[in-house]
Amino acid sequence: MLIELTDVSKGRRGIALPATTLTYRSGRATLAMAETEQRPTVLGLIAAGRMKPDSGSVLVDGARRSRDLRRRSALIDAPDVSEPAPNIIVAGVVGEELMFAGRLSDPLSARRWLDDHGLRHLSRTPFADVAPRDRLRILLELAALRPGVEALVLVSPDRHGGDPRDWWLLAEEEFAARGFAVLVIAGQAAARVISDSPSLPQPRRRAPRVRPASPALRRRKDGIR
Repeated sequence: MLIELTDVSKGRRGIALPATTLTYRSGRATLAMAETEQRPTVLGLIAAGRMKPDSGSVLVDGARRSRDLRRRSALIDAPDVSEPAPNIIVAGVVGEELMFAGRLSDPLSARRWLDDHGLRHLSRTPFADVAPRDRLRILLELAALRPGVEALVLVSPDRHGGDPRDWWLLAEEEFAARGFAVLVIAGQAAARVISDSPSLPQPRRRAPRVRPASPALRRRKDGIR
């Protein structure tokens, strides 16, 4: 699966997202840079087929297939769009995501899933209090269960703190290695840490630098996944 964004932008004069070009594909993890509060989410929505850009093009395997992209991708942990509510316990989040994946989603099934992944000790923990690596592993693993999903778009993992190299290795060595097309959208500071680490694979493509300041993105609590 090959997804190509060419000069996509959003908002008047690109204020919500300046013209951005990137490519991500099956079997690779790609790091894209976006700054300000809303731009990572806007870029994630466009890259996962959930939002139409005001300019530019989005191609899937060389064709305009926005519906196909939405069906085959998962938008993960995007602020105000697909992030779990902070006060819900981990077992509750797992149950909801199992439902989206078409699996049994009762409390027992959620606890069994956590057992299988060595995370049962987190079952009663509010999701906001989960360590960054465990949080992202849970959300990525559950998104990967959804039928037909081939692309994983992870938004702003750096906002949770921790070492950016942890989630980059998670994206590269655990999910891209399984054949998923993985796009991670993060800020320049996190990208610099990854780029400066000689022991890690370098980001293959990046979105262009963006100008500061943009208006807040309207909350889109409409079940986007």
